[in-house]
Amino acid sequence: MFGLDTSLTVLLIICLLATCVFEFINGFHDTANAVATVIYTNSLKPYYAVVWSGLWNAIGVFAGGIAVAMGISNLLPIEILTDTNLYHNIALIISLLLTAIMWNLGTWYFGIPCSSSHTLIGSIIGVGVAFSMIAEKPGNYVNWSKAYEIGISLLISPFLGFSLAILFMYILRSLIKSKAIFKEPDGTIPPPFWIRLILLLTCTSVSFSHGSNDGQKGVGLVMLILIAIAPMYFTIDSGRDPVDFRKNLVNIGLVLDKVNTSNIETTDSFELANAKHYLNDLHTHLDGVVDLNILPVNTKYLIRKDLITLGKSTKKLLDSESFNLSVGDKKVLKAEITSLKSLTDYAPFWVILMISISLGLGTMIGWKRIVITIGEKIGKQHLSYAQGASSELVAAGTIGLSTYLGLPVSTTQVLSSGIAGSMVATKGIKNLQGGTIKNIAIAWILTLPVCMVVAGLLYYVLRLIM
Repeated sequence: MFGLDTSLTVLLIICLLATCVFEFINGFHDTANAVATVIYTNSLKPYYAVVWSGLWNAIGVFAGGIAVAMGISNLLPIEILTDTNLYHNIALIISLLLTAIMWNLGTWYFGIPCSSSHTLIGSIIGVGVAFSMIAEKPGNYVNWSKAYEIGISLLISPFLGFSLAILFMYILRSLIKSKAIFKEPDGTIPPPFWIRLILLLTCTSVSFSHGSNDGQKGVGLVMLILIAIAPMYFTIDSGRDPVDFRKNLVNIGLVLDKVNTSNIETTDSFELANAKHYLNDLHTHLDGVVDLNILPVNTKYLIRKDLITLGKSTKKLLDSESFNLSVGDKKVLKAEITSLKSLTDYAPFWVILMISISLGLGTMIGWKRIVITIGEKIGKQHLSYAQGASSELVAAGTIGLSTYLGLPVSTTQVLSSGIAGSMVATKGIKNLQGGTIKNIAIAWILTLPVCMVVAGLLYYVLRLIM
């Protein structure tokens, strides 16, 4: 497979299967976020709810694009994946996968809603830090700027979910005169049709949003594996026509040449020089090439690294107020960079299909432990129709926005905090169960550092063995 010997092929298959296991666990760990409200309001029977949620999770993976996946795969600089000893790369992948799977399974077993995003990202950063300590060439082997961006997203999202849920409850009370939506469901009678429809729509929205965001994390993880173990085939999208990308390079160069360097800030001048340097490198790598498949793997690594660096420099320039290009030229530059980045920002169809199936099937299994926590143990009262709808509307909106921005976000944290906010909006802070909130908060605080340490130690040990 992919030109690998038998032992490497077996290890690649094991890594891919482990990723499917991670995404499967992610499915049943996070499915409670979508189905708890429809189950606890008697809007859908549990079996129908989890099957419906699983279907929309799978659809979400296909519809979510690739931005979040690339955010995950770019957390580790390309240097960490260019080790000529492929077994070292496999040690890296196994370390972060084992850590993520163990932490997710542990928190699921104890019924603690926990962020799969925190788990995966903590594991990736952990192996990056460990590599920095043992690398032959000293350097920074974690993309800290991307980690910071993702960290802010994960930090803000629970507070956003909590606050917006309170706001939604206030809006519902102001607009809806009927009190039926604010009552606890009767244990035997289904809710009115219009209430059931609203809750079904919010369940669908959260499921779809979860698939479009969390599913991409699995896609990004698979791409990390493929780049590390079979770089000849997956470092760049070798099936593309290099002629198109040479045109992109020419157009980018024409726009950058229009910049008046006499009146821009020093930092922008540096980024402009940096962008032109990597642009010239890409011209050199792609000059006269008619088929990307015939390029040596080292050249493909360099193309990927140059593209990522060029993208970062141009983004900083486009965000700068002193970057003196017209609005039209900035649009052209952005469009050409986006087109050029499709050479690295991609995932084969089979990868997306594999992850969507794993996530969808996982959603249908193992959901009960977390559902009970979300439905019964966050607040002291039974979940009302309004609380369920508010929490899920907030979750779907927040996750959808994060997916659009290319940022991973924790579905678990957003919805759990949304339910907490809806409970507070009803009867104040006393309406929360302190023990559950404490356990969720501890898991939220510990996930990143624990996963970083465990993944780093595992990687160090496996490197010694392999």
